[in-house]
Amino acid sequence: MQRLYDFLRRHPTGVDGFWALVLLGFSLLWVGSTYPGVDHPVVYGVVAALFSLVLALRRRVPEKMLLLTVALGLAQLALGLEPFLADFAMFVIVYTVAAHDGPRWASRLALAGGLSAATLSQLRWPVEEPSSGAARIFFTIIMTVPFALAWVLGDSLRTRRAYFAQLEERASRLEQEREAQAKVAVAAERARIARELHDVVAHNVSVMVVQADGAAYVMDSSPETAKQALETISGTGRQALAEMRRLLGILRTGEHQEAGEYVPQPDVGQIEDLVEQVRGAGLTVDFAIEGSPRPLPSGVELTAYRIVQEALTNTRKHGGPDAGASVRLVYFDDGLGLLVEDDGRGAPQEMYEDGGADGRGHGLIGMRERVGMVGGTLDAGPRPGGGFRISALLPLKPAH
Repeated sequence: MQRLYDFLRRHPTGVDGFWALVLLGFSLLWVGSTYPGVDHPVVYGVVAALFSLVLALRRRVPEKMLLLTVALGLAQLALGLEPFLADFAMFVIVYTVAAHDGPRWASRLALAGGLSAATLSQLRWPVEEPSSGAARIFFTIIMTVPFALAWVLGDSLRTRRAYFAQLEERASRLEQEREAQAKVAVAAERARIARELHDVVAHNVSVMVVQADGAAYVMDSSPETAKQALETISGTGRQALAEMRRLLGILRTGEHQEAGEYVPQPDVGQIEDLVEQVRGAGLTVDFAIEGSPRPLPSGVELTAYRIVQEALTNTRKHGGPDAGASVRLVYFDDGLGLLVEDDGRGAPQEMYEDGGADGRGHGLIGMRERVGMVGGTLDAGPRPGGGFRISALLPLKPAH
């Protein structure tokens, strides 16, 4: 049965053509049995054939078939052709036009024609039996109801179809919006991981390079110093591996649990360890905390750590020999202030804005993105008298 139903849905015109032939055959038999010896049998046959055509093409060109039906109805009234079985096509075309998502004038014309058909028929061919006017009116109303029901049923179907189409369109639009939001989220996550990798690699590798150069320089003259430098390289490398393992663990979501050995994200409390690490690499850093330290949101703590890390890394890269830096953390009632300065020769600000010395890093762009994510502000640029200054204010609550 399902196959038959699917076949009928795929061939609507063929189905309508079959019923049109059935209607034509029964209409001719009706005329022959009900109206024997009619004066114009050919005219009846032509009208029946045209009504069958209306039934066959009702779904392909409903508006044209409606106009043809109106013309046939007027021709019946003019020629005096009494109602016969082929007039059933009028019910069908009224329903079809009302259900079709076409111009509204066609639906209104179908309703008007259906409501007036019984009245015009009663006026043209009144009932011969004696009856009162009320009885005639009641009979006319009874004959009008099927046309009204056909139009109401078709219009309800059209409204329901339009409602479901609107639901499907809305669901499709929501699906597209979800896909777009997912793509934006993926891009943002990739950018965040890229910033994290940049901070980890740029800082730790630069420390390892400095320590390796120093170890090679004093290897023969001071083996103990070289040993300490190698230990620093080892510790820095382990730290870098731990942080990279954490980032790669994020990318391994859904794999084995042991594949992602997560480690805590850096926070404000580790800035002092960061400063000590940088001092061990040969950079003089003055570190101070003002205000009363207290717990901060994890996003603010990670942002503060990464800003200090990036600033000190840039000082080592561009500050030149004998450069010194200072780091200030200021706890306010409503946020955390950061001030990182150096007195080196520095690099042009355009180099930072373009993404670092190699043009492929993140530089100030990454800093501004981090600060913007927590609703803070960042001010960076050359310092009067030489060097570079980075100042940031991170609120406890992100701005809306």
